[in-house]
Amino acid sequence: MNCVYTCLLLSGMAALMAACGKDSNRVSNPPKDTTAVVVDTVKTANYDLSFLSPCTLFMATPQVVITERQDYEELSGVAASHAYRGLLYVHEDSGNSNEVYVTDSKGANRGTLVLDGIVNRDWEDIAAGPGPEKGKQYIYVAEIGDNNAAYRSVYVYRFPEPDLSAANANTVIHITAVDKIELVYPHGAVNAETLLLDPLSNDVYIATKEVGTSTLYIARYPQSTTAPTTLVALDKLPFDHLTAGDISADGTEILLRNTGQIWYWKRQPGETIWAALLRKPQDAPYAGNERQGEGIGFATDGSGYITDSEIKKYPGEKVALSFYKRK
Repeated sequence: MNCVYTCLLLSGMAALMAACGKDSNRVSNPPKDTTAVVVDTVKTANYDLSFLSPCTLFMATPQVVITERQDYEELSGVAASHAYRGLLYVHEDSGNSNEVYVTDSKGANRGTLVLDGIVNRDWEDIAAGPGPEKGKQYIYVAEIGDNNAAYRSVYVYRFPEPDLSAANANTVIHITAVDKIELVYPHGAVNAETLLLDPLSNDVYIATKEVGTSTLYIARYPQSTTAPTTLVALDKLPFDHLTAGDISADGTEILLRNTGQIWYWKRQPGETIWAALLRKPQDAPYAGNERQGEGIGFATDGSGYITDSEIKKYPGEKVALSFYKRK
């Protein structure tokens, strides 16, 4: 009898071991977190904006011109044409028309560009410079405003500068071919008003508008026009409520601004934009003459920089451009 029990016991153990062998690759309770850990590569700027040296390259008092058109009261961005010397592109922000207005250094009305099929959800900045086709100059309109952090995607609209050789107040050009660059933040929606185009690489940067801080994101060239591109965070910067920025046509100078201050960097040879912004800036001239300072852009010939402002909330104010001339 004992022999029978022993045989049965051994047979049961063998069957159990065989069953375990068949399921040896099965994990009944997998680890709760099997995703790879992503290392945060964002660099934090460690300079103090309270102790900056002044930038003495530009005149402290701007040349102010009242624009011929006074109907665009919510100006946001400003950019100098790279194809037509002296022309400037400006636009309004959320809820306004899908138009880029053309003016010049004297504030004259030089026409309108209508972006057919595009809605101005919240255009916040504009840039001009190189793009996909060598030898052509492009305009970049940044649909990046999101005060309530509600939008899954933001957009940059890119199109070649049209023929403006005979532009005047009656010029209206419909832009029918627009590259729609869809961008997504890696950690959810955020508000931004600053677009930077690096003319040396065609990379696009966005700097967020937040309280006491700004994150710099990049969409590296070539940016897709057929699928969303996830932005990559590079820098954490100590700027409060940034409203605009620009990179000079030769790629060697950078400006950022908010409503009360302008910051300047001289880019070093071979230096990336994100590395330059981690260095301490200089305090660039700003006269504080704007009610709600918004846009900023370098003159294409390097002769200075231009700023603009919203005036809608300030009855009696005139739409104007301020030019800070290089010494």
